[in-house]
Amino acid sequence: MIQTYVVKTLILLLFPLLFGAQTHRFVYQLDYKKDSLAKDFTKANMILDVNLTDVKFYPYDYAENDSLNTIRGRKNAMWDDDLPAVVRKRNSFENISLIMLNDFYSLKSNDKINWKLSEETKVNGQYILQKATSNFGGRQWIAWFCKSINLSEGPYKFRGLPGLIFEIEDTHRNYIFKLAKSMKYPKTYETPFLESFMGKKPLPVTEKIITKKQLELYNDPLHEVAESFKSNTNPDNTFWVSGVQIKSIDQLKGMADERRKIMLRENNPIEIDKAVKYPK
Repeated sequence: MIQTYVVKTLILLLFPLLFGAQTHRFVYQLDYKKDSLAKDFTKANMILDVNLTDVKFYPYDYAENDSLNTIRGRKNAMWDDDLPAVVRKRNSFENISLIMLNDFYSLKSNDKINWKLSEETKVNGQYILQKATSNFGGRQWIAWFCKSINLSEGPYKFRGLPGLIFEIEDTHRNYIFKLAKSMKYPKTYETPFLESFMGKKPLPVTEKIITKKQLELYNDPLHEVAESFKSNTNPDNTFWVSGVQIKSIDQLKGMADERRKIMLRENNPIEIDKAVKYPK
């Protein structure tokens, strides 16, 4: 279940957070469009954990699921293909993106962002925010950062400004991040759900391999279901896709066509210059 933090006047006690904590957590509300032509936004809460030696950005639901696993003694795993998960060293533009396709992958990239600072400012609660702009990932971005918060970080790969990023959005308003909440942990917050998935560590790959895997998924989006259905010898086993029970292999053909239509329609990643050119 998505918890939404309403972004009003930020009464965030950020200054105390910068001292005496192993993890400074900032929660951003993300409004984004899976389909660039859509009118409505999909909403999610994202976590930015700033630790002593590294920085991690990932969906809030991952941490919530991890807490439930600890409380209930379970080992449920979850991953959201739409939302980015990124880790990096402190004060570095070298990011590692964690990607789930038919397997769990890690992709290293150097994402130096050249910011243009503006003299324009605005007030958010007790904080004065300054405007900055940049081109990154095929989009033009407008950021509002706080110079009084001496932390050169922000959501996703956005960093390098002389202060914490409170808000950032692209000029077409496909992706909008707003700082909603902050907290601190006296010990470094562990993220085993980023280190491995179902016990498997991410496999380092190149951008070329990621593109190849995405095209393979597009060409045969239900490959694993089809193979499992064809090789099944137990009549008691049941197979489901999107809430529909599969009783014949022919059902999967039409479902695969629908999956491809969705993949074409929702091909709007945050770095639009890396969008896969699917055959139509």
